[in-house]
Amino acid sequence: MSDRPTGICGAGLGLRRNFIESVAADPPESVDFYEVAPENWMRMGGRNGRLFRSLTERFPFVCHGLTLSLGGPTPLDRAFLTELKAFLEYHSISLYSEHLSYCSDEGHLYDLLPIPFTTDAVDYVAARIRRVQEILERRIAIENISYYAALGQEMDEIDFLNAVLAEADCDLLLDVNNIYVNSVNHGYDPTAFLRALPSERIVYAHIAGHYVQAPDLLIDTHGAPVVDPVWELLGAAYETFGVFPTLLERDFDIPPLSRLLDELGTIRAMQRRPAAEPKLCHG
Repeated sequence: MSDRPTGICGAGLGLRRNFIESVAADPPESVDFYEVAPENWMRMGGRNGRLFRSLTERFPFVCHGLTLSLGGPTPLDRAFLTELKAFLEYHSISLYSEHLSYCSDEGHLYDLLPIPFTTDAVDYVAARIRRVQEILERRIAIENISYYAALGQEMDEIDFLNAVLAEADCDLLLDVNNIYVNSVNHGYDPTAFLRALPSERIVYAHIAGHYVQAPDLLIDTHGAPVVDPVWELLGAAYETFGVFPTLLERDFDIPPLSRLLDELGTIRAMQRRPAAEPKLCHG
């Protein structure tokens, strides 16, 4: 097993095809690292494939998976993991993360569904994470997800997440927006949840926008600007754990790159605050 990943710092941006040419032609100085879903790029050829390779040769990248289905009932996709390992090595990408969820059962379900918060589920998904780490020969990070119903719940979300992290001995991709969304939808204190996380396992964070369906129902869309309560929660995370690499996610209704860079500027400004103690870089 490789050592904990090191290398990414600062503020990152999810790379999208609709602005890859602009990034390749004139790389924004404010972006310290990029993130892609490997499923969208592993078999990419042509001009976009060449552009992507030119960027991974110049800048740090991380990969955030969509389809591994860590909590799913079917066997892990060994062929996918073998292809993924080769992709990560070819592009010198040292950090891979996935959602603490499942998305398949004899076929993809096209949604990220929550794993029941039970001791049996902890054992099951932790064993699958350990197996993924063995196949990839590297640590991975798991992301806390947003969810809208908790079925078969024996423990609180925070206890389930911490138990999986400990038993799998993996790292954490901290999604700040997901904590806020869940805190509204399920009625808990987001700051208390945040402070109960194991700081030593945080490798980087996501921050994103969401949709307000109702005052007590937020939908995690990654399709809107980040709102003030989520920025405030990121600030609380920096004060609690120190500054860690943080990536802006935007998957839908993607605005011009200049507007994304404005939001990225907010991350960078928060990371430079005197009260924010530095944390080791990762990635």
